[in-house]
Amino acid sequence: MIPENKKQQEIIEIDLLILLKKLITNQKKVYKAVIIGIITGTIISLSLPKTYQVDVSLSPESGINNSSSLSGIASMFGIGNASAGFGEDALTFNMFPEIVKTTPFALEMLQIPIQTQKGDSIILYDYLDTEKKSWWGYAMGAPGMLIGGIKSLFKGEQKDSITTIDPFHLTSEQSGRIGMLKKILKVETDKKSNMTKVTISLQDPLAAAIVADSAVHKLQEYITDYRTRKAKQDYDFQLSLCEQYKKEYFEAQQEYAKFADANRNVILQTVTSEKERLQKNLTLAEQIYSQSMGQLQVLRGKVQEAKPVFAVVEPATVPLVPASPKKMLIIIAFAFLAFVFESAWILFGKDIYHDFKDELKKKD
Repeated sequence: MIPENKKQQEIIEIDLLILLKKLITNQKKVYKAVIIGIITGTIISLSLPKTYQVDVSLSPESGINNSSSLSGIASMFGIGNASAGFGEDALTFNMFPEIVKTTPFALEMLQIPIQTQKGDSIILYDYLDTEKKSWWGYAMGAPGMLIGGIKSLFKGEQKDSITTIDPFHLTSEQSGRIGMLKKILKVETDKKSNMTKVTISLQDPLAAAIVADSAVHKLQEYITDYRTRKAKQDYDFQLSLCEQYKKEYFEAQQEYAKFADANRNVILQTVTSEKERLQKNLTLAEQIYSQSMGQLQVLRGKVQEAKPVFAVVEPATVPLVPASPKKMLIIIAFAFLAFVFESAWILFGKDIYHDFKDELKKKD
């Protein structure tokens, strides 16, 4: 007696042989479908514009928290532990991807001047409008362009410019430019290695390299400004106090000198008392001015320590070969899909279709 498992295995093998024979019988149709897939893939790959990609890798480091050195400076000036509060702030490298998504950052990026390999000098806002699309992209966008053109004729609208952008009220064109920038500019962070990768994809290799380098610098400026803003505010406030104390010290010095010169040979108790009072005011003003200058030096160190350090591991370079489209991969993918769909139609689809058609006829 044949075991049940062996019977099932033989049935499966028979079914596979039947399916294989069915494919071999219709191999011309399969070849034809694969050739059509190759032709379709070739047309699509040739229709896609070349895109160059630039990757910049950087390792951001927090500002050094050297509180011990600042405590030493503070104690030297007799102002206590002025470095308290120098610890961690809310900034981490995880903010990088979020910063590039903000509208203010995008507007600043759109204003950067770039150059193309053709020698054209243009700002990024206007360059994005020159990026080519596939033929189906133009076809899908044609109705919208037609409607926009008709509206502009009736309204008499002029072409938007980066100089007329109001961040509070963006036009559809300006919002579209920001959307385009967010598509070509990608920032990713690796939580394990703390590495940040900035990626730019454009159709001009020189423009891509310039935009990538500018994006990194803008990102560094944003982070530096964020990290040092509070420290700079404290420093500026202390600087204004120092100027005020300096003025008061010089005024007290001048007042004491004038009184001393005017009463050099006068021996009166009232003159002596006034002279002592002016001298005490001068000493106090000098002490306050000296201490405020000490605090200013500590705050200057705080500003320097708050500045983050960025180690650019992989700088921006002009790419030599396009990153996309990957023509061979597209052609192989379309050929494979054509083979799969045609095989599925021959093996199952045709029978299902005829059965469904016969059922409809029986109902009629």
